[in-house]
Amino acid sequence: MIITRQKEFKDILKRLEGENKIFLMGCGECSTTCKTGGEKEIKAAKEALEKEGKTVTGYCVPEAPCVAAKVKLELAKNKKPIESADAILIFACGLGAQSLKENLRVEKNIHVGCDTLFMGAVDASGAFFEKCSACGDCVLEETAFICPITRCPKSLLNGPCGGQDKGKCEVDKTRDCAWILIYNELKKHGKAGLLKTARPPKDYSKLTKPRQRTVA
Repeated sequence: MIITRQKEFKDILKRLEGENKIFLMGCGECSTTCKTGGEKEIKAAKEALEKEGKTVTGYCVPEAPCVAAKVKLELAKNKKPIESADAILIFACGLGAQSLKENLRVEKNIHVGCDTLFMGAVDASGAFFEKCSACGDCVLEETAFICPITRCPKSLLNGPCGGQDKGKCEVDKTRDCAWILIYNELKKHGKAGLLKTARPPKDYSKLTKPRQRTVA
């Protein structure tokens, strides 16, 4: 899941200076879960903009605006209110915003209402945690499904640094050392021997951006 937060409303208004008719777009997946671009948030944005004298020509909340087929369908359904707008304000991650730009068939200014923070997991309480960096060279099976690239601030691949103290990270003393967590979990399952295998440096060619993958 892509974790986002809404930009400050005053900053959004500043970007909309000189544009009075606005079409709103949200996201039915990640931004809905993050409460930054679901239907409830889009309706709240509509009300706030109208209080500032803006006219909202319409809105939509595609299931996944980062998927071309999904956003094209919504753009087609909302052709007239989009054409009548001065600009489109999208409350989604950077992927959704770029997908909108690439699939929009009319010239319109597009403004982004959210900041994209990280790829995260959602726990039972609804909190978001970054647990994967999409490095392209996964070691989870050897590290008890605790990613050292993401959860160790130094992204160490072969055990803790000398700064860990009583299981806590020297960079952030409120945080558990990822490698102590890895060790304890491996030991619990009788796999501590995996720590004896030295891991080579990451193959950073797999991180060369922008990345792509073609599905045959």
